[in-house]
Amino acid sequence: MVKDPVSNAAPGAGGAVKSRRNPAADDGTAGSTGDGAQWAAVVARDGSADGQFVYAVRTTGVYCRPSCPSRTARRENVRFFETTHAARAAGFRACKRCRPDAAPLALQQADAVLAACRALEASDSGIALAALAAAAGLSAHHFHRVFKRVTGVTPKAYFRAVQTRRVQSGLPAASSVTEAIYASGYNSAGRFYGSGAAALGMAPLAYRAGGAGQSIAYAVESCSLGQVIVAATARGVCAIELGDAGADLGERLRRRFPKAHFTPGDADFRRHVAQVLAYIEHPQGLLDLPLDVQGTVFQQRVWQALRAIPSGRTISYAELAGAIGRPGAARAVAQACASNPLAVAVPCHRVVRGDGALSGYRWGVERKAELLRREAREIR
Repeated sequence: MVKDPVSNAAPGAGGAVKSRRNPAADDGTAGSTGDGAQWAAVVARDGSADGQFVYAVRTTGVYCRPSCPSRTARRENVRFFETTHAARAAGFRACKRCRPDAAPLALQQADAVLAACRALEASDSGIALAALAAAAGLSAHHFHRVFKRVTGVTPKAYFRAVQTRRVQSGLPAASSVTEAIYASGYNSAGRFYGSGAAALGMAPLAYRAGGAGQSIAYAVESCSLGQVIVAATARGVCAIELGDAGADLGERLRRRFPKAHFTPGDADFRRHVAQVLAYIEHPQGLLDLPLDVQGTVFQQRVWQALRAIPSGRTISYAELAGAIGRPGAARAVAQACASNPLAVAVPCHRVVRGDGALSGYRWGVERKAELLRREAREIR
């Protein structure tokens, strides 16, 4: 019989626990002892490992996420499980502190941010940060940090972008630029020219004329997946595409921006290209680049949710539709993924069919499979 050392109990893992035994754990069959990488993730409380496995502590009888903030148990009392179902089947119960049966924290935060984005998109005059944070159940400071991490911008900047998109969509049909500005929700033309105009990446009249004169830097490089083209405006990267022939990729870019002026780019742009190439070979986490991507409100929601999926994980089209608050819109989500112009930066390769099959990929299913294989390799 194995005696449980009460002193090893983690007080945060399901509350204070008196001495108890878990027969399923004591007999040594509760789960694998794991490898060094799993234990290192637990010790470091590595949030990026959440969803890849759970660990159970036989002295408390609970199982936790790798990122659980509870006091670290002794190594000899820890067992690892690939799924929460396996941990429950072995007789353990879920930790009340880290809630391992709930959606991964990254997806919970993505849900909160997407709800805030929808509220901002429906607003005519914007919403105070405190109100957005309260709706998400977070403090204003924490929510501001989470929102910026998920979207790349602050809530205030996001609402300015919403107003700018309204101007963009209204410019072609408006009788004047001023009419489009006021119709989009700006209360003065001066406010638009002081903030929103810069988000267009060009002057409003130039945008209305089809973007004539816009400068785009681009480069075509060889990589282990074939050829890759990277293009960027003054605001950020606007295209990352993979293919077999560089000439075809260049022609596709010119068709997308028929009136733009193309340049080789400066040192900052070349650093962006180097980042893309390095990420393709060793995909870890999120490719952190300034982005300039145009899309419908629905497409933007899908693309934001894609960037919240942890590296090495996959999600079904139906699950992604649910994550953005549109259950039943799996087909529309698939179309938004197919319209994604930013390979790897907006990781649509992490979306699969409900049965786990890879389904399609804009740049080839073989490349999709290889990217997923590399991500799995990097997190081992």
